[in-house]
Amino acid sequence: MAECFNHISFVFMTRREFIRNTSFIASTMALLPTPAWAAETSFPVVRPPLAKRRFTSPAVEQTIARVQSSIGNQELAWMFGNCFPNTLDTTVDFSVVNGRPDTYVITGDIDAMWQRDSAAQVWPYLPLMVSDPQLQQLIAGVINRQTRNTLLDPYANAFYKDEHKISEWKSDVTDMKPGVHERKWEVDSLCYTIRLAHGYWKATNDPAPFDDAWRAAISKIVQTFREQQRKDGKGPYHFQRRTETQSDTLAGGGYGNPGKPVGLICSMFRPSDDATIFPYLVPSNFLAVVSLRQAAEMLEQIHQDKVLATDCRALADEVAAALQKYAVVHHAQLGAVFAYEVDAYGNYYCIDDGNVPSLLSLPYLGAVTTGDKIYQHTRRLVLSEANPYYCQGTAADGPGGPHVGRDMIWPLGLIVQGLTSTSDDEIKGCLTTLQKTHAGTGFMHEAFNKDDPNKFTRPWFAWANTIFGELVLKTFNERPGLLS
Repeated sequence: MAECFNHISFVFMTRREFIRNTSFIASTMALLPTPAWAAETSFPVVRPPLAKRRFTSPAVEQTIARVQSSIGNQELAWMFGNCFPNTLDTTVDFSVVNGRPDTYVITGDIDAMWQRDSAAQVWPYLPLMVSDPQLQQLIAGVINRQTRNTLLDPYANAFYKDEHKISEWKSDVTDMKPGVHERKWEVDSLCYTIRLAHGYWKATNDPAPFDDAWRAAISKIVQTFREQQRKDGKGPYHFQRRTETQSDTLAGGGYGNPGKPVGLICSMFRPSDDATIFPYLVPSNFLAVVSLRQAAEMLEQIHQDKVLATDCRALADEVAAALQKYAVVHHAQLGAVFAYEVDAYGNYYCIDDGNVPSLLSLPYLGAVTTGDKIYQHTRRLVLSEANPYYCQGTAADGPGGPHVGRDMIWPLGLIVQGLTSTSDDEIKGCLTTLQKTHAGTGFMHEAFNKDDPNKFTRPWFAWANTIFGELVLKTFNERPGLLS
């Protein structure tokens, strides 16, 4: 373990101390000033009362108060106050395991921890850790839990808090283990664990979560990615489920449709947990390049492990070269664009999904710049009728996806559109659409009907809520006039 870091430190607490201190902090939050508009409006109280919140962060509460007291759009201010803390309010479960912080995070209405979702849910809080040691400890606990999940089964996408619990999907034809909720192999599940680890480390310089177990998890990730390049056969992963839903199982005897082994990494499922059509999911491979390079930086600086770091970079370079050669296709109207999925035999699928990672999200994930010419062509495809899952309705226009069918817009897609835009008008349009389509709930949903926002899926979807808060906060910091 490197000793050269001037990292932020905090006093380690037991679970009892953590809950007691958090309860004390929660009681003090009631003393924060209430925005003047709050007493003059009829927006209902929809956030859980203080006593029922899972965790309360002074830094988050102060951010909410600062934003709400400074913007003129009263409804957006109310929505921000509901959505930004929703992950902390409703989904986190902190404990201490083997003397280390451990945080289990559900997505909302499903009692399981998705590797991707849990990392994304706490991501917007990273800049606030510097003034909130308990929040830092909570997020360190997420990293520790994700490390344990990865070592348990790198091919699984979702896990239980109880590592002995048997899944409702135990009859799936795959190597199901106790503690695994679902075993759908998604490249981005492992990428997101690295993304969160790297973001935490950059924000704190704290190496504490990155012990030998974490290094072993990174080694396991590299091994898994190489297995799924499928240069030496199909690899160990297969998956089948008895179901009437085609996207819930894999063709090819459980190995999916074939791909030419060219260096890309097979992802049998998308971030939506739907099966891929062609095995090389382009946005996830882009994210793998970013994540592997982040892992290499951490391995060198924290562990002085140049061997594994070199392996990470070599794999990243190989995937990047294959993307350049096979992921760029010609669109009749738009020219060179990134395909959503390819098989490297010449077949490809030009759509995008409202979930993340998506083609639209590539700059947000650090994979390309917003000004990249091919990305801009792709963006025009994704946000137009050239994408069969772009929705244009009487209530709203926006990105959708196959998971819940056509005519359903994903708030996640609209939020990512805003986060990746450089246009005031486009960002304002995304915020306006999100404001008018929450169906009076004050929260984001998984998807809503393009003609009737009252028809929506998943009333409790914490990731969408928290990333909406991220969009509002980014706009507040960079373009506050759009919130007037």
